[in-house]
Formats: sequence, structure tokens, C-alpha cells
Amino acid sequence: MIIVGELINASRKAIREAIESGDDAYIKEVARDQDQAGATYIDANAGIFVGEEGKYMKWLIELIQSVSEKPVAIDSPDPKVIEEALGLCRVTPMLNSISLEKDRWEKLLPIVAANNELKVVALCMSDAGMPTTCEDRLKIADRLIEGLTAKGVKAENIHVDPLVQPLGTDHKFGLEFMESVRAIAERFPGVHFMCGLSNISYGLPARKFLNRIFMAQAIVCGLDGAIVNPLDKGMMAAIAAAETLAGKDKSSIRYLRAYRQGLIEA
Repeated sequence: MIIVGELINASRKAIREAIESGDDAYIKEVARDQDQAGATYIDANAGIFVGEEGKYMKWLIELIQSVSEKPVAIDSPDPKVIEEALGLCRVTPMLNSISLEKDRWEKLLPIVAANNELKVVALCMSDAGMPTTCEDRLKIADRLIEGLTAKGVKAENIHVDPLVQPLGTDHKFGLEFMESVRAIAERFPGVHFMCGLSNISYGLPARKFLNRIFMAQAIVCGLDGAIVNPLDKGMMAAIAAAETLAGKDKSSIRYLRAYRQGLIEA
């Protein structure tokens, strides 16, 4: 499972305050904790600081790389910020994200094409708005993947985000997402997935519980990546168990490791 640690995001109050106060130690601590908890990538987002995003993104990346060898997920819609951030990354990063929205596609595609080893999140969004059905998502995924591969991007470097939408809005959104993962994986072998999974429970009680169950179900359908809090031991345990049950954990090695680490209780 490809885990993008979501915690270094300026939309979170503690991170915003750490950025504003220049608290190097706190940012390093959060980066180190996510690394040790099993994050594959560590997200860096300073998007709320309009006009200063580039400066703070540079600061965040430097701090993350000072305590972790895990690659960074560059989380920004600004092409200039992205290009500057790419030059700072010691390990091939992930770009979050490109979409079929005309302005975003035209500005970011040249950057992705010029860095063909870059991992890129391909968001199933177009100028028509957010897709709601599996069919809608599959149409957008077709165009995204074909457009990226035509520019030399390898299928295995594409992480499709079919967009998780809240069950509180429509009770079928969870099912439509999972069917989308299954359909995209079948049509495009080799591509990966990425999503902000916690959106599923927005507006509902016991959100962590619902998120964990949804994660397990989505993994069985083919989900192999998510933007989550790796310090959430319950979520990490659910991932380990689901991958084992889905036949994605040979000899149950990761499950046994999670058990030994105390993530899974008997």
C-alpha cells in the first residue's frame, strides 16, 4: 500500500501555526513520526499562504529531507511552486495533482512531461465538475491516462484519484468509488491509485471507524494508495489486515509485522 502521510498540510491549525512561527522542530517531528509509522511519501502543502507558498514549500521540503529519506509529495496547484520544489527533492517525488480541468492540464502537463520519472496523481476532475458515477470517472480516467502516456509518462508512475465523495451527500458514493477502482484497474493494468479517503465520512459520526471499514473494502477492489494519517494505528492495522485478506501480502509478512509492532490486537 502506498501511503502518503497527510499531516504536513498548512490547512491544519498546528502546521499553519508552526509555519507562521518558523517552528523547525515541530515540522521535523511530524515528518519523522510519519516516516517511522510507515508513510511511503510525506506530503508537503503550504497552499493557504497565497503569495508566500513557494518560500514555505521550500522550507518544508528542506526540513522533511533533513530527518527522512522518504520522498516528498508536492501538494500544490501552482506550476512555479512545483518547478522550484522539484529542484529541491533528492528522491523522485510525487506531484499532487494534475486533472483534466483545462487551465490545470495545460499548465502542469509540460512539467510532468519534462520529468517523466515523476510520480503523478491524476485527479478524475474536468471542467464539467466532479464525477458522481463509475462511468463518469472511467471516461475521465481514460483521457487522463491516455494524455499522460502520450507524453511519455509510464503507466506505473500514474496514480489515479477517482475522487472519494461523502456518503452524507449520496448513499451510493462509496459503491461508485469502489466500482471505479475496479474498472480502472481492469482497463489500465499497471496504473496505481491515490485518494483522500477520509472524505467518505464527512458529516457522519464515528468517522475514523467508517474510514477504516471503507479502506478495507476499497483495498479488496484494487485500491493501492491513499492519503492518510499514518499515525492512526487503527487505520494502519485495517490496511495490513485488508491487504492480507485480499491476497496482496505474500506469507502475511506485513500483517505479522503490524502485529509485532502492536498495531493489531488479538
